[in-house]
Order: sequence, then structure tokens, then C-alpha cells
Amino acid sequence: MMFINRTARLTARSLAIGVVGAALSLNSLNALAFKESGKIIAGSDMTFAPYEYMDNNKPAGFDIEFLAGLAKVMGRESVNIDTRWANLIPGLRGGRFDITNSSMYITAERVKVIDMIPYLKSGESILSVKGSDYQPKLPEEFCGHTVGSMAGTSWLKQLQTLSVEYCEANNLEPITIREYPTDPQTTQAMLSHAVEAQITDAAVAQSVVEKLGDRVMISSETLIYPVLNGFGVKKGNDEVKEALIEGLKKFSKTPEYDALLNKYKFQAPTAEDVEKLMPKA
Repeated sequence: MMFINRTARLTARSLAIGVVGAALSLNSLNALAFKESGKIIAGSDMTFAPYEYMDNNKPAGFDIEFLAGLAKVMGRESVNIDTRWANLIPGLRGGRFDITNSSMYITAERVKVIDMIPYLKSGESILSVKGSDYQPKLPEEFCGHTVGSMAGTSWLKQLQTLSVEYCEANNLEPITIREYPTDPQTTQAMLSHAVEAQITDAAVAQSVVEKLGDRVMISSETLIYPVLNGFGVKKGNDEVKEALIEGLKKFSKTPEYDALLNKYKFQAPTAEDVEKLMPKA
């Protein structure tokens, strides 16, 4: 009888441990799933028109509309949390949101720490003060000049490399790069002559020209450093990643998808673009 009772206690204990273990496993899985049922919580830096910005205290712009359309075909609702650029990846990795939705360029450095899903093809343009003597068309013309950029952008490393491997290697003065928290602050620095030119996303540059009229101009004539834009997903969060990939396939076949790209004059990446521009982790 004592043997039977002891066996029963051991069996009950094993079952209890199993239940706890299963619960812990379930919690671990939930930690890597969508944060809220029926929603996609996204981190977005709302200072980067026309991609994402605040309009009458509401999120607006291409990325905001794009995610809303994507979420709809996924049977979800998009929620964008205004987050400064430097805090986007740490916030994603820390579980603050499901994805980053902030026109983030896909780079080799970023895919080492997060997964990225391409949805747009982009690149940079050079802004300068209209009427100024300095009107650079290519980054190679930055040698010996002071250039402004938003902090944390992918092209900063490219400019630093260019300064060493092109400017200094050809006995030219290096590029002086000044970084600012947001893109509008960088433009203001250029207008106040703290920097001589600004490098930024091509669509953002066009938006600045439209807003500031005859004060600034795009001096570059071709797309600089072509790149893919992508959603960021926490590594290991395969549920969110696969859901987004499938959702994009469905969304890309809708009239709303084509209408949105046409509205902003943006370009979806082709299979060839993804093959050529997508960095390997």
C-alpha cells in the first residue's frame, strides 16, 4: 500500500512538472508571437516624411498606409508607436513591438541582429541650399566638405569608407560628417550653414523640396546607393516573420497595393532586386 501511494505521488509530481514545463514552453512561444491578438504593433520614427510622420496628431505616410493595407489582408489592425530611430532595433529586440515599420534599409549589419523582410526599393539623394556655390552630384564630391545626415543611417558607414578609400587615398581632404537625431534637424542645420549639404533617402529629399520650395534643391542626378527597405522582425520570431511574408504575397495582388505605390511614386522590388541587393546574414 505504501509502495502504491509513493508511486502515485511520484506520478502526480511528474505530471505537475510536465504541466509546468508545457506552460513555460507555451509562454516562450507566446513571447515570440504577435504581442496582441488581431493587431500588428510596429515601431516607427514619425519624423521621416513621406514614409511616416504625424499629421494632425495622427500617424501618416506611405509606411503607415502600407502596413494598414497589409494588416487588413492578414485580418489584423496595425498600431504604430512613435519611436526615435536609434531606439527602433533595441525596442524590437526588447519585445516592445512586433516589427519595425520605419523605411529601414536592409544592411548586412542589421540582418545580423534582426530578420528583415523587403517590401520596397529605395536609395539616397543629395540636398543642397538652392543658389549656393556647392551643388554636389555624387558622394565623391563630398571630399573636403561638411555633410549632414540623420544619425544611425546605413549610408554613414559608406561615407566613412568613401572618405578613407577615395578622398584620403587620392590625397584629398576627408569628409566631415555631422549627425543629427532627425532628418528635419539635419535640413535645418544645412539651412543655417552648419553643414554644406545633406544626404538622405531619395523620397524624403523630394518631400523636403516640396515643403521648402525654393530654399533647397536635389543636386544629385542619379539614385545613390540603391537599397531595399524592409520590416524588421525579432530573430526567432518565425510566427510573425512567416505571417508577414504570406501577407505580403496576398497584399501585392490587390488593387490597393498598386494604387499606394502609384500614389507615392515608389517602386516595389523585383525578384532580381532582392537577389542582388539582399545582404546575407
